[in-house]
Amino acid sequence: MTRKKMLPKAKPKPMLDAWFENAGITQEEEITDTLEKNYLPYAMSVIISRALPEIDGFKPSHRKLLYTMYKMGLLNSQRTKSANVVGQTMRLNPHGDQAIYETMVRLTRANECLLHPYVDSKGNFGKHYSRDMAFAASRYTEVKLAPICEALFSEIDKETVDFIPNYDNTMLEPSLLPATFPSILVNANMGIAVSMASNICPFNLAELCETCIALIKNPEHDILSTLKGPDFPSGGYLLYDETELRKVYDTGRGSLKLRAKWNYDKTAGCIEVTEIPYTTTLEAIKDKITELSKAGKLREVSYARDEIDVNGFRLAIDVKRNTDVEKLMQKLFRLTPLQDSFGCNFNILIGNTPKVMGIREILTEWVAFRHECVKRRVAFDLHKKKDKLHLLLGLQKILLDLDKAIQIIRETSKESLVIQNLITGFDLDEIQAEYVAEIKLRHLNREYILNKLQDIESLKSDISDMEDILANPFRIQKIIIKELKETSKKYGQPRKTAFYTLTDADELSPEEDTPDYPVHFFLTKEGYFKKITPLSLRMGGEQKLKENDAIIYQSEGMNKTELLFFTNKAQVYKIRASAFDDCKASLLGDYIPVKLGFEEEEKIIGVIATSDYSGKLLFIFENGRISKIPLSSYMTKTNRKKLTAAFCDKSPVLNMLYLPEDTNILIRSNAEKAILIHTELISEKATRSSQGVQVMTLKSRQKILSAEIPAPEQLNHLLHYRVQTIPAIGRSAKNLEDANQISLI
Repeated sequence: MTRKKMLPKAKPKPMLDAWFENAGITQEEEITDTLEKNYLPYAMSVIISRALPEIDGFKPSHRKLLYTMYKMGLLNSQRTKSANVVGQTMRLNPHGDQAIYETMVRLTRANECLLHPYVDSKGNFGKHYSRDMAFAASRYTEVKLAPICEALFSEIDKETVDFIPNYDNTMLEPSLLPATFPSILVNANMGIAVSMASNICPFNLAELCETCIALIKNPEHDILSTLKGPDFPSGGYLLYDETELRKVYDTGRGSLKLRAKWNYDKTAGCIEVTEIPYTTTLEAIKDKITELSKAGKLREVSYARDEIDVNGFRLAIDVKRNTDVEKLMQKLFRLTPLQDSFGCNFNILIGNTPKVMGIREILTEWVAFRHECVKRRVAFDLHKKKDKLHLLLGLQKILLDLDKAIQIIRETSKESLVIQNLITGFDLDEIQAEYVAEIKLRHLNREYILNKLQDIESLKSDISDMEDILANPFRIQKIIIKELKETSKKYGQPRKTAFYTLTDADELSPEEDTPDYPVHFFLTKEGYFKKITPLSLRMGGEQKLKENDAIIYQSEGMNKTELLFFTNKAQVYKIRASAFDDCKASLLGDYIPVKLGFEEEEKIIGVIATSDYSGKLLFIFENGRISKIPLSSYMTKTNRKKLTAAFCDKSPVLNMLYLPEDTNILIRSNAEKAILIHTELISEKATRSSQGVQVMTLKSRQKILSAEIPAPEQLNHLLHYRVQTIPAIGRSAKNLEDANQISLI
């Protein structure tokens, strides 16, 4: 029988004691402290190490993948299975294999996502233009680096960029890739970080290199003259809007309109779409066409089908007989993603700091980055050549007496003393002596040494040249320009995206698709707009408004009525009432500054509802002038949403009045004078931005306070202020009753 040995009771550890004591105790902490400790590090990691590209044009996931492929020897070799690359990349990128493979898919030639793909692929990698065409598993596909990657890695082993440890400190990886061309603008790049995002459109490589060279030579170069516009791998058409392009080029933000490329096959009776906007997919277009057809808004279309084959993209849209194909396409552009927008947001990491920049600033940053790369490469080569020259100068010394060198080596009793004896015998340093000692016996002859020494003069010349390059920034610029020209010549290709310009037919509104019915319009002081049907208005009860808000405009109209919103920036925004959803009185309505995209500090000064653009507008300015403009001046053939120079902006607008026909108006100044005039006295101006006519004569520091249309029953009380000619000084109020009457109007 065995007895169990009693073990002494283990004493609890002090750490566990503390844990048990605090178990269940809730500690209060400021929400700002919690966010700073827990959320802020995550946000910074996403911004700096994941979502935003750097000046070399790559996010960390792209860079790790391409560098892994380079180290695997896939630049000038046969393809290997994608699974091999994915597995090796996990040494640098601690994410799942599927995430790494999806990154690779986007970089491949087969996916057609990039203008200049970095990965040469074989197999099914899906298509950028298809939402449902899935890529094959990594064990079935094969990849290698595309030839353009030579421009990324040609000098990476020459200390041109910094290397940093990977996530587990087992190997090093480059912090940037020393690309010899502005890759940041060559391929599209999109990323969503925390509280910020990036969306960079691609540009033609040849045009971009030409622009970069021109900027190096002349920092004031007009970029638009050489960089015509973005060039998308999906082709199609880009609206050439010089104003918007310059905005994108200057600020890094803006919206570009893209349109599909199509042709009409009369024999088959179908529209063939061969190229679509980069921002959409085949399935999105088909779904929208189907939806509109079911809703009865595309009666001309009978069927849309996918005809993609080995020859490339093709979407066929069958149309019914006697259809005006041009009008149908304009309708499709308005209603479907066959016309789409690319929102530019050039947000790039510069020194671990996100920054939104225009093209000029981006290229300037890239040139500075490339300048440093070239400088470090030249310094690396200079160091190598100096080392070689140093060794050859040591070899030159033993040429004078080869027998002595052999004798020193032969007569040295210990191997460890050979280096020291050579140093003493020939006045060498340790590095030179080591080099001489390592020469094979068969090479210790005059012919071998003389052949080696022939390089001394060329090395001295090269060293002198390199030192001059490092001391002269202009020579480094010449090297950058030379490399840009070589890259452009070697990898440049014709544009894929063509340009189109707007015509009157492009922007015509499809009135036949818009139902027309009576509505009531309401606009509040804060800028909220409501379109309410009569039935809803009768049943809706009291109008809902924000605190301290009030209705300043209301009128009746139809659903097809056009609304003109005039603002303090001398602009008018045009929009059909049908663009607003029917609203209820119990709702706030649409906020006009957001709906119409107002500029900063832009406010509404008046709104006009019209269906035929009849009547006239009076703009009353504080300086005593009145501009009388026919409303028809704001009519346009195209559906333009914003007109600039809507009225004169040289003096603040006090009021804006709509006149169906000429009538009387009462004008009052801060000099306590008033005039009553008939608007027939004010001559009509054809130019919208006209300064108008001087109606009231004002002295220094005087200005118009009000201008209103008096009611007919009030005219008898105001005849004292009637004037027959303008400009007029005005008349003072006859008595207190008149003064009160004027102030009430």
